[in-house]
Amino acid sequence: MEDVPTSVLSDHPCHLGEGPTYDVTTDTAWWFDIGEGKLFEAHLAGRSIRVHALGRMASALARIDAERQLIVAEDGLYIRTLSDETMTPFLPLEADNPATRSNDCRVHQSGTFWIGTMGRKAEPKAGAIYALHRGKISTLFPGISIPNSICFSPDGATGYFTDTPRAVLYAVPLNPATGLPRGEPEVLLRHTGIGGLDGSVCDADGQIWNACWGASRVDVYSPQGERLRSLHVPAKQASCPAFVGPDLSRLLVTSAWQDMDASARAADPQAGCTFLLQASARGRAEPDVKLA
Repeated sequence: MEDVPTSVLSDHPCHLGEGPTYDVTTDTAWWFDIGEGKLFEAHLAGRSIRVHALGRMASALARIDAERQLIVAEDGLYIRTLSDETMTPFLPLEADNPATRSNDCRVHQSGTFWIGTMGRKAEPKAGAIYALHRGKISTLFPGISIPNSICFSPDGATGYFTDTPRAVLYAVPLNPATGLPRGEPEVLLRHTGIGGLDGSVCDADGQIWNACWGASRVDVYSPQGERLRSLHVPAKQASCPAFVGPDLSRLLVTSAWQDMDASARAADPQAGCTFLLQASARGRAEPDVKLA
């Protein structure tokens, strides 16, 4: 376990911190507290942070252009206008199923958006992984309990995901031009030991950076599934990483206090905080989502 220089970006204790992303054009990081329906906005240079109440559970954000974002929420997709913060419905997704909500998501280099859903109480096989491609939503993988670790290799030819209770990270061959599967998922690695596979992101070398929920760490895997590094995170339930900073060398990591009682929270006083790790990474900028 490596102890790299680490600071607290936000000491707001997120119930379920998730979905971090970074806009390199404005030096702004974004993430969510799913359980509280909040969106966090952090301008890294000045460490100024704003909290936006969304009025609904939401878990992910993708940049459309300089003026607009696409928000993935419990009942579908919304276009958020930065100038006035309005949320305009774009497409429904499981809006007729109050038992589910959105979870892990990420944009492929082609602009296709992979979107995960799950049961609000993590009911077995209640969710799925979808693709928003050319303005339409299609189902990629049904019967998912807790979708996580959605990310893509630098060349766009491989997608990764996990169903956390299965403790398996899958690799899927993709069409790099569309971000859609051209084959079946194959097992890349099986997680053993403490914790579980949560959110992941790929770096410029194709390494997979995974937040290990329940183990206070981020693990780095090779494209062949070999664990290369483990970085300590000062909260037990690390949930998702994102590369941030002008050179994308730092790692933002969200965390959560979900399912912790009073004694567990006392033993983990930084649970729910959002951290910056000096990871010496070679990150990649997140691509914009394409709506048509």
